[in-house]
This record gives sequence, structure tokens and C-alpha cells, in this order.
Amino acid sequence: MNVQNALQAIHDQKFQSTYLVLGTEEYLQKQIRQAFIESLQLDVDDLNFAEFDMEEDPVDAILDEAESMPFFGDYRLIFVENPFILTAEKKANAPEHDVERLISYLKNPVDSTILVFFAEYVKLDERKKVSKQFKKYAEVIDVEPMNEAQVRRFLQQTLDNDQISMDRNAFELFIRLTDANLTKVMRELQKLQLFAAKTKHISQKDVEELVPKSLEDNVFDLTNYVLQGKTAEALQLYEDLHIQGEETIKINAILISQIRIYLQTAILLNMGYQQGNITRSLNVHPYRVKLAIQQVRKMNIKTLTQLYDELIENDYKIKTGQMDKEFLFQLFLLKTA
Repeated sequence: MNVQNALQAIHDQKFQSTYLVLGTEEYLQKQIRQAFIESLQLDVDDLNFAEFDMEEDPVDAILDEAESMPFFGDYRLIFVENPFILTAEKKANAPEHDVERLISYLKNPVDSTILVFFAEYVKLDERKKVSKQFKKYAEVIDVEPMNEAQVRRFLQQTLDNDQISMDRNAFELFIRLTDANLTKVMRELQKLQLFAAKTKHISQKDVEELVPKSLEDNVFDLTNYVLQGKTAEALQLYEDLHIQGEETIKINAILISQIRIYLQTAILLNMGYQQGNITRSLNVHPYRVKLAIQQVRKMNIKTLTQLYDELIENDYKIKTGQMDKEFLFQLFLLKTA
């Protein structure tokens, strides 16, 4: 079941006895949690609400709670974290779990208990009997990370619902600064929504001022200044980062990583790889690969190779104390940009 259908069913109180919330998207996980609590009008101190962690609590304690009748209510709600028994992972200090008792409960659950397992994993170990039984008897809610297109639609729908407009440039910058990651998008959007409460409009300047840039984002801009020959901008950004306390060695290391991705992307494009294949081959966030493709189409592999070799050589010189690190990095920016 997808998240939208699950949220609607929970809101309508069309409950199942057992749920498996599977996936690693933090924002969607929180949405499901909040939906159950609001629909049942419970809070964390309610006698009909309990939370367990399978890395600390035995399954017997969970099922004892699940088999108890609600206290002056229609339902008992139980959240279970870290059901690692559904994966191939081993936990040295975890309690022993009676897996057969859990399977028996899945087949014959208590109608007045809503038992929700939050499996923040990429996938389950499908070979395990208990995993197969969960897939068979529990309602599985998919909270896998959204791709870029889905995140864009989700963001636009959220803005439309709040009747807030966002400039195209602001929208693109916002997507880049949040890596097209839904959890980051929704966390940073809260500040923008508050800021635009009266104007109902978000500009690129608003995004630049309110959404913080990580060091990686700043080095991404630095990389593009270098590739575009914008010497003054590259030097100014480096000086700003240096004043903020960022180490030259760290900046150089991230720049090496960025140029390496560009170089690898260019090579794979020449071999006929598409964006999806490159993402899987490099194990890099799809949006980063998309941005890399946009950049390397304007460049040749020889130039990228020269940049990469010089950065590696500079890294060696810095770490062996052959030259002053700030002077060497500034010299690199002047030479290449």
C-alpha cells in the first residue's frame, strides 16, 4: 500500500490488525506515526499506547502487551521499532525473540490491537520465514525514498495546498540545496512557509537566505566556478569558507570527490551509460548524478583528468608539508579558473 492510500485509510479508521511500515524515508515514517496517533486521539502517555524496540525488548513483552484488552477505549496502539529479525542483520546484545510466537500472532491477531512495526530498512531478508509471514498477513506500507520527480510533485502539491507560489529559480535552487530528499525538503520548507505566511510568495533570495548550504553545497558551487572560469567568484567563495573556519584540506578533499564524480560520469556517458546506470554504478544520489551530467556535457575528459590529477598532487604536497596549503589552493584556483 502506498503512503497516500494508507494515510487515508488510517484517517477513515479503516484499521488492520498488523502493519509493516517498510522503507527509509524519515518524513513519510513520521507521517504514518502521526496519522495513527491523531486518528485514535492518543498521546504518548495514554494507557492504550505503547512503544517497544526489538533491539532491547523481547517479542514476548510486545505480544503480552498486544494481547491485553484496551483500557476504556476501542483500540490499543503499539509501535515497534527496529524489527531486525526481518533482515539478515545480527545484533550481539539484542534479546532472544520467540519468532514462532510472533508468527502465530500474525495469523491470529487481537482485533482490538493495532500493532505497527517500523522497518527502516532498504529491504527485508525474503528467505526468512518470518519475513514471508509478515508480507502475507500484515498490511505493508511502502515508505521508500521518492525519486526526484516524485519529490518535485510532492513539493509543488504542498505549495499549492498552502496557496504559496515559488519562483522557478527558487524552486530549482531549493531542490538542489535539499538534494531532492523529501525529508530535507519538508524540514526546510517549514521555515519558508512561515516566512511567506503573509506574502504567499517565495523568491530565490528567500531560499538563499533561509536554507543553509552545507560544505558540500558550497564546494559544489566552487567546482562550477572553477569549471566555468569564474576566478573571482571561486576565490571569494574559498575565502568565505576559510573565514567560517572550514579547513583547506577538507575543502580540497571534497573538491577531489566532486571532480572524481564528474570524471567518472563523463567516462560512463562516453560508454553509452544512461543516468540510471550511472547512479547504480557510482552509488551516488540520483540528483547529484543529474547535475554532474549537465556539467560534463560541456567539458571534455582530458580537462577533467588534468584537474583531478592536479588536485591529487596538491593533496599530497599539503599533507607532506611541501607548500603552504592556503597558498597552494589559491594558486590552483587561479591556474585552473
